[in-house]
Formats: sequence, structure tokens, C-alpha cells
Amino acid sequence: MSMNKRSLSALTVVFVAGLLVGRALPSTAVQAQADHRVFELRKYTAPEGKLRELEARFRNHTIGIFNNHHMTSIGYWVPQDAPESQNTLIYLLAHPSREAAKKNWAEFQADPEWQKVSTESQVNGRIVTKVESTFMDPTDFSQIK
Repeated sequence: MSMNKRSLSALTVVFVAGLLVGRALPSTAVQAQADHRVFELRKYTAPEGKLRELEARFRNHTIGIFNNHHMTSIGYWVPQDAPESQNTLIYLLAHPSREAAKKNWAEFQADPEWQKVSTESQVNGRIVTKVESTFMDPTDFSQIK
């Protein structure tokens, strides 16, 4: 009978320890996510006939200015299928954190070089009509973190 009481006591200790660890995991998981970079998926829609001008602005100016503001370019894409293949640029940036992204974007927008490039690239009309942004955390099985 004492063996059963010891087993029950040991089982109770294991159960309580499991509960405590289980409660600790969500905050640990949140902390782990904060230790990884955050990714920002952006999708730009250009007016008809302006996609090549938008691509040129990125190729010749924007990426370099991103680099100056600690915004890491992961990749740039154009959809294969119409109609988006005619007016859409999609890209992925990495930031050290969501807070850093906010700071980097504010500094980017205030950068005199960016303001000049933006103004000059739109002398013949706007080259972006819509911007979509999604911030993402990598999963534990993601190849990119």
C-alpha cells in the first residue's frame, strides 16, 4: 500500500511539474519568437503600364536605401499570371523585430535621398496605387528564420 502512495505522490509531482512547465511554455514560445527576425511581405500594385518604372526604382534606388536603413531584402517577384503579371511587384523584407521595422520605415520615409527618388520617379504620374503589408514570424519548421 505504501508503494502505491509513493507512486501516487510521484505521479502527482510529475503532473504538477508538467502543469508548471506547460504554463511556462507559452511565454517561452513568445520570447523565442521575439528572438527571431520578423518578415514583412509587401505587395505593390502599379497603374497600367507603370510596373517597369516601379521595378526600375527598386533596382536602381530603393534596395540601396533599404540597406542604409537596416532593411534586409530577401527577394522580389512578379506574378506569372495575368492580370497581376502586368501590375504587381511582391517582395519580402527581414527586420530584427517589429519595433525595428517601424523605426526603419520611419527613417526610410524621412530619408532625403528616398524623398528625391520618390518625387523624380513619379514626374509622369504615380507608379504605385496600392500597398499591402503583412508582418510574419517564422514557424519552427521554416527554412528561413
